[in-house]
Amino acid sequence: MNVTLRAISAYGKNNTPLRTNRGIEYEVFARVTRSLTAARNADVTDFPKLVEALHANRQLWNILAADVADVENALPKMLRAQIFYLAEFVNVHTSKALAGNAPVSALLDVNLAVMRGLSLKG
Repeated sequence: MNVTLRAISAYGKNNTPLRTNRGIEYEVFARVTRSLTAARNADVTDFPKLVEALHANRQLWNILAADVADVENALPKMLRAQIFYLAEFVNVHTSKALAGNAPVSALLDVNLAVMRGLSLKG
């Protein structure tokens, strides 16, 4: 193999797709939502799995709430307020789900709606 072929092999075209911020956010939501779905469908004796999934989802939404509360956030104010409201809903609903007083499906619905929005070409 000559030097040129080795250089092309080592430094040639990168086949890894460029990931956008929206794409990364979508992947995070997808991972957390898959975990929630699996925990919801798990055996009722696997409560720790549910707790772990609910905690990860709550953490995600807490991060989003902090991000949209930042005055430097570039999103429109109305969208920031809506995301913050959803984060509050997720926080309260998670507590109810942990106590067995609310279904996990509402949290899944919220996440899936956000994922649909993120997957739209913007």
